Amino acid sequence: MRDLSAWLTDTFVNGPPWPEFAKAMGIDEGSADKTAGSVYVVSVYRAAPRHRDPLEKSLGQTAPGDTSAGTVLMQHLDGGSWQFLGVVRYSSWQDFATNEKNGMADTLKPAEGWMQVREHSSYHNDTVTGRIAP
Repeated sequence: MRDLSAWLTDTFVNGPPWPEFAKAMGIDEGSADKTAGSVYVVSVYRAAPRHRDPLEKSLGQTAPGDTSAGTVLMQHLDGGSWQFLGVVRYSSWQDFATNEKNGMADTLKPAEGWMQVREHSSYHNDTVTGRIAP
């Protein structure tokens, strides 16, 4: 493994029970074959000093017009230098694009949506990916 990667950061998180996580991500026994075209956004967030609770609250809110098919928010236990890991599943690239379009109107509204997350975080990173397996 060492020769195949440039770096590695193991991380441990606390989140919902596996059945709840698997259902939200579309990988549970009843959904795995139906969600092969899903798109996922994996995000990490580090709270600004004394803003951890408000950041968690804002990350737990669902925006109007949200087209996601499942969302999981987990808390950092050990590893990386962030406090929250979010995974959002969309049923398709079209649903992902629609969600991005729906969110544009709220992007710059003070104390809402993205601006609220920006107010309470000092760092965040998103990765958008399609599902490879199962």
